[in-house]
Amino acid sequence: MNSKRHDSTARDVLEIEAKALLAARARIDGAFHAAVDLILDKCPPGKVVVMGVGKSGHVGHKIAATLASTGTPSFFVHPTEAGHGDLGMLTSNDVVLAISYSGKSDELLRVLPYLKRNAIASIALTGDAHSPLAEHADVWIDASVSQEACPLGLAPTASTTLALALGDALAVCLLHERGFTPEDFAATHPHGTLGRRLLVSVSDIMLKGSDLPKVSPRTTVRACLTEMSRGAIGVIGIVDDADKLIGVFTDGDLRRVLDRNIDIHTTRIEEVMTHSPMAMRPEQLAAEAADLMEKRKVNAILVVNQAGRLVGAFNMRILLRAGVV
Repeated sequence: MNSKRHDSTARDVLEIEAKALLAARARIDGAFHAAVDLILDKCPPGKVVVMGVGKSGHVGHKIAATLASTGTPSFFVHPTEAGHGDLGMLTSNDVVLAISYSGKSDELLRVLPYLKRNAIASIALTGDAHSPLAEHADVWIDASVSQEACPLGLAPTASTTLALALGDALAVCLLHERGFTPEDFAATHPHGTLGRRLLVSVSDIMLKGSDLPKVSPRTTVRACLTEMSRGAIGVIGIVDDADKLIGVFTDGDLRRVLDRNIDIHTTRIEEVMTHSPMAMRPEQLAAEAADLMEKRKVNAILVVNQAGRLVGAFNMRILLRAGVV
């Protein structure tokens, strides 16, 4: 294995593709702005319908997914399937983003008459301004490259990288124009890490009701330990007759009690509990809880409502199980 040759080849590929991206950066002009404005004007209620064949089709799938996840309704339609009924998915409110480096893909060209007849706007992402696809589109985005990274000049490499990057540039410009926020992103990614961090509240994950470990201040330490073990989160809330939180007792407190040789059978929990405990509200984000626990170096937190009544409890294990951290 010639590792030196591999190193050289890999660096050449990355350099060629980087140069293609930088060259396109210098070409961003009114046509790109027009593409952004066209999509903003049409979508919603319309959608960006991405089309492409072969490698351009694979790139198109990713562009459509990126647009859809960043606030611009979008989906991919294969040009061949379009000609067999999927054109019925398009409306005059939509914008077709057609990707073809040559601008001569026969499958895409066959779709053009339908777009014209039905007044469906189109954007061509091609490397040739004089290609049929570019000339028939409402907007042409220059996706040309000086060379492919493939030494044979056959496999799409730099050109597909550039097409993908231009799709990302469109998506991010649209994201900014729409004022798209992390909360908006989380709403469409509820199963992702970011979605869980921005959508899961303390009330969604906390122990509550009969599972919530709590005792009165008159309870003995021994009885408190029994209740605390049932909750199995390393903390128990001490509440008054109105269920208002007045103290907390943790695993750490237990170790300190044992070190002092206190009689756990006769000592009341109010004598050894921590007064004015830290607590959170149920409507706060679980991610806030994770950050607070890390900052305060605690493993569990109690939850109180607006009236100060104990309504929940959770620990780091529960946060981990919820996928928040």
